[in-house]
Amino acid sequence: MPIYKWEGKTTKGMVKKGELEAPNESALRVHLRQQGIIPTKISPKGKEIQFSLSIKRKVKQRAIAIFTRQLATMIDAGLPLVQSLDVLSSQQEDRMFKKIIREIREDVEGGSTFAGALRKHPDTFNELYTNLVVAGEEGGILDNILIRLANYIEKAEALKKKVKSALVYPGVIVSVAVIVVMILMIFVIPVFETMFKSAGQSLPLPTLIVLSISKFIKKYILLFIPALILLVYLFRRFYRTEYGRTVVDRLLLKLPVFGILLKKVSVARFARTLGTLVSSGVPILDGLSIVSKTAGNRTIETAILNARASIREGETIAEPLNRSGIFPPMVIQMISVGESTGALDSMLAKIADFFEEEVDIAVGNLTSLLEPFLMIFLGVVIGGVVVSMYLPIFQMASAIH
Repeated sequence: MPIYKWEGKTTKGMVKKGELEAPNESALRVHLRQQGIIPTKISPKGKEIQFSLSIKRKVKQRAIAIFTRQLATMIDAGLPLVQSLDVLSSQQEDRMFKKIIREIREDVEGGSTFAGALRKHPDTFNELYTNLVVAGEEGGILDNILIRLANYIEKAEALKKKVKSALVYPGVIVSVAVIVVMILMIFVIPVFETMFKSAGQSLPLPTLIVLSISKFIKKYILLFIPALILLVYLFRRFYRTEYGRTVVDRLLLKLPVFGILLKKVSVARFARTLGTLVSSGVPILDGLSIVSKTAGNRTIETAILNARASIREGETIAEPLNRSGIFPPMVIQMISVGESTGALDSMLAKIADFFEEEVDIAVGNLTSLLEPFLMIFLGVVIGGVVVSMYLPIFQMASAIH
């Protein structure tokens, strides 16, 4: 926002001047009058070259949920929106979020709607958030809408944490195993190789294989890291393309264990998001358009958009979703019942609750299932390396005996 230099007089006739950041000159005049200052001169400050090394980051969803819940409580208590935003900006510890809230307050104070002010910050407040706020402002139920939004964000974050917890454990175990094997191959195995050469005896096949792998890794270790970085870079480039994302997302859903978990997460997110939108008065076609952007998987996003196109032609929601083959029969039946009875929002909430519990169970089963496989993996890889190194020693001991 531009910075303005201003001069003015108080009600007692005292002359005051200063500098203030504002979206426009009219908003600055309104702000000064509220402070009891009558502006006499306002001019934009000349732009200065600023160098910034700050990395752009997003506001955490937890901070947005807390802000939303606090704002809902203040509005419900009868505080004006501008005053509520002013209080929340002063209490906010995150500097970036504090600046965003302050800019929203200034926009609202200058005559903008709350939703219009939020739309200027799409990285912080997504389309789902702003559309629900529009519904709340138009219906005069902004406090209720904000409470629903806070509940939605909290449950969505809880669901994301469950999935992360399922992926962190195997990732850590495999990473530790790889690091241990690399240390053995680069630093430990060469010591054994020197000892075996000095003994001058023939080595068993497992030992020869491990020694060959150790030589290869030690020789080309400096090429592994750049090659790995290049591989990750190429994969990310491929995934950013329309074809690449479609292929990868389809394969992810077909994975034996993780695919089932991802599908349950996607169904839970779909039901929770659409249920929140429908219960807040957002039209079903607009709701499906928003939900498709929060699906997190291109295959499911395409299924939702195809369903939206069919609904526009006069079909029910359940029919095109059933044809997609992605959504379980129970989900289709419950949506169909919800449409027939006019209780689609409550049915979607029940679907979301059910599948969030299913995600809990799936995460627990996944952890229990992976533990024996990880133990076998560690035993075969690390144990195999160690045993192959001790085989010649056992042979030497037998020969001496």
